[in-house]
Amino acid sequence: MKFFHLSDLHIGLKLMNRDLGEDQEYILKQIVGAAKEELPDAVVIAGDIYDKAVPPAEAVELFDSFIAELTEALPDTVIMIISGNHDSASRVNCFRSVLAKQNVYMVGLPPRTSQEFIEKVTLKDEYGKVNFYLLPFVKPSMVRRVVLEDERGNSLSYNETVHRLIEREKIAGEERNVLVSHQFYLPVGKSPEDVERMDSEICTVGNIDEVKADILEPFDYAALGHIHKPMKVGDERFRYCGTPLACSVSEAGQEKGILMVDMREKGDCEIKVLPLKPLRRIRVVKGTLKEVLKQACSDYVSVILTDRVDLDIFDMQERIRAAFPFLLEIRRETLRRAEYRQGNVQDVNMSPYELCCSFLKDLDETEKELLRDVINTVQEAD
Repeated sequence: MKFFHLSDLHIGLKLMNRDLGEDQEYILKQIVGAAKEELPDAVVIAGDIYDKAVPPAEAVELFDSFIAELTEALPDTVIMIISGNHDSASRVNCFRSVLAKQNVYMVGLPPRTSQEFIEKVTLKDEYGKVNFYLLPFVKPSMVRRVVLEDERGNSLSYNETVHRLIEREKIAGEERNVLVSHQFYLPVGKSPEDVERMDSEICTVGNIDEVKADILEPFDYAALGHIHKPMKVGDERFRYCGTPLACSVSEAGQEKGILMVDMREKGDCEIKVLPLKPLRRIRVVKGTLKEVLKQACSDYVSVILTDRVDLDIFDMQERIRAAFPFLLEIRRETLRRAEYRQGNVQDVNMSPYELCCSFLKDLDETEKELLRDVINTVQEAD
């Protein structure tokens, strides 16, 4: 059983107000080309189809074209898609039963009643069954009627919620099982600070959305989405494939690709990366104005100037924009006094929560907890 693992397409994304439509179309056509060459039995997309819950018409048209090209090229290939935290769950869930008859499983909503279970799609090959469990992005409030509450009547944590959802499934240990999920899974023994997060990701204050990865153990493979950098979750079998296209300057230099999973008999799973080459890379160019201008290119570029003298700002910008037609930003690396830096609440390295705490000052623990809840709610609704 061979399948592609993709996630976090973020169609409709703008990179510092640069429209990435052309770049995303270029990458999606590469994915279709790879599918024609490798002939996978299934294509799995683990959430965040779009960058916004209400995507622009152009983004919807691009995704429609992508799926149409896939199904036309590989009519027998099963396509499985779940919603992520950037998607509208109800929109992704639309026409779910109709599309399933066409071998396209778009699952936007998790089980919401005690009679419902995680959507399971079963495929067969010469070694027997492969069960794909399709679990879209879950917030505790979405499945409160399924997993119930704690002994005090409060909603469960993300960790407890996902554990209960998966534990109520009757997973056949003798068969091969794949989980498709869009959550922040934390390797056993690791803290959230050990996981490198990208600027393009939504990170909750206090990492309240973390889920312990021990719940993945019953599965032969976990096709995960949400983290934008390719990474393993404590085991070769549990993977974030990352974004197919860099979504922020923090992803400059990352090699992107499709994870191709080849499952043979139980316990025999080979994972291969099929590289994806972007139309334009994201680069960080650092140096003096003279040094920077020598590196002219047609990539997306973030320029960091290290000159210690004043520059003619108008002439500087004009010359840099001529050298880099897809310029993202120009920043100056300047020496600042330590006391000024400490007092500067506009520090770009501070999280929204830290910025608010710096501005409000002297918050007690109750007020800080309220502030965390407000920021997390705003981020989830964005």
